[in-house]
Amino acid sequence: MAQALIWAMPVFPCLSSSSTSSAAAAAASLPASPLHHRSSLRTARALPTLLTITTSTTDIEAEALWTWLAQKGAVSDEATAVRPACVHHGRGLLAHRTISQGDELLSIPRKLWINLETVKASAIGRFCEGLKPWVAIALFLVREKAQSNSSWRPYLDILPQALDSPLFWSDEELAELQGTQLLGSTLGYREYVESEVNELFDKVIKPNPDLFDSSLFTYDAFLWAFGILRSRTFAPLTGDELALVPLADLVNHLAGLEVEKPCWEKTTAGIFTRQEVLLMRAAKTFHAGQEYGKSKNNAQLALDYGLVEYDAFSGSNNRDSFMLTLEIPKSDRLFDDKLDIAQLNGLDSSVYFDLTRGQGPPESMLTFLRLTALGGSDAFLLEALFRNTVWDHLSSPVSRDNEESICEAMIEGCKSALYGYQSTVEEDLLLLNNDNLDPRTRIAVVVRQGEKCVLQEVQTWFEARMNELDQLEYYAERRLRDLGLLDEKGNMTAWARVWN
Repeated sequence: MAQALIWAMPVFPCLSSSSTSSAAAAAASLPASPLHHRSSLRTARALPTLLTITTSTTDIEAEALWTWLAQKGAVSDEATAVRPACVHHGRGLLAHRTISQGDELLSIPRKLWINLETVKASAIGRFCEGLKPWVAIALFLVREKAQSNSSWRPYLDILPQALDSPLFWSDEELAELQGTQLLGSTLGYREYVESEVNELFDKVIKPNPDLFDSSLFTYDAFLWAFGILRSRTFAPLTGDELALVPLADLVNHLAGLEVEKPCWEKTTAGIFTRQEVLLMRAAKTFHAGQEYGKSKNNAQLALDYGLVEYDAFSGSNNRDSFMLTLEIPKSDRLFDDKLDIAQLNGLDSSVYFDLTRGQGPPESMLTFLRLTALGGSDAFLLEALFRNTVWDHLSSPVSRDNEESICEAMIEGCKSALYGYQSTVEEDLLLLNNDNLDPRTRIAVVVRQGEKCVLQEVQTWFEARMNELDQLEYYAERRLRDLGLLDEKGNMTAWARVWN
């Protein structure tokens, strides 16, 4: 039977388009245990997180930011539909009037973005030539943060001084993530940041001690800046266009907002002087006092923000997910033919599928699985005659052997992945019922429990599929039916008997 599965850690998009492969390579070469980092890697002990900061009713920093933006002409009490405010998990954007879907919420001009243009126009601009966008902006952030008279002070003051993302956890805290995909992502990013910072020290910071105080430009400072950029940037301002946008980056991640595409766009505004702005529109209708947010899964929330969502009453969570990597093995003698079909349908030899709790395996995943397992007497579907139609054929069961093969591979893959965790779902549920559980431990338990629940659901789905193999209709039966040689009950028609 073809074993076509690779159970891999997820690779989240990096801040720079040129850094994705580096982070992926770092993640792929990590040791199995989180307790064996290189000794030079220093982890900051974090204070309250971005989205769990306790603030007073009067948010002085938020009001200062609003005043600063108003003075710059970016917001006004009358025209701007949302304002920064304290919410139950920290700071966010609250509607101060009813907002309809599609309404303009914010319009922040480019002159107020912190991007490569900002860095190049600063005192350190000439030292940033050739640096990756995120590295240059991180260098700028660290420097501006250290200057009490920075012109960006109202914005810098609203940034969290510490983050609760696993990027900042101790080895003991990371041990709670053993077996999870989140652990691999965390260690991969930390290794990647360390590598970039070491290079920056050698090329920029050490050769220019008068401008860069080594006591301020530390690894921990850059890891903080990396965390800020991960948590507060979004499309379309990513990659080479990476930018921090004051106020717009206060959007939080709420379960109730279900939209596929972000509601930000770069456009131009102004009557006499046209300028580029980031325009944000409402994804749905909001009422006064309601928080504006967007949605991510728990692993992403944990990595970016140091928080998770969990329904303590039902024990379920639609933010639970597992990223599955499927691959056409290069050792497969039919590799080239299968790769051709995959690429013809917009895929490659390796494909990532986000499995979400309660949703079962996506149809596209089943189709790709059948392609990877295609062989034997079913290999005729890879002939040139079927090149433009084989994907449609694979969207339904091909043969009993093929369907059994993918079921066996998935069941064994789920069992293997579940074996890598140090606790069971039941043990995690008992921990989550403890109100005194350490916040970081709670994050780890929610993430690992969610991953295991997804894996168990997928395993159960394919086990049930195995029991249905004799009841499924396969390609041969469908073909005979299309030719009118089988009736609806699967019996040969009179026409077929004539041919026999």
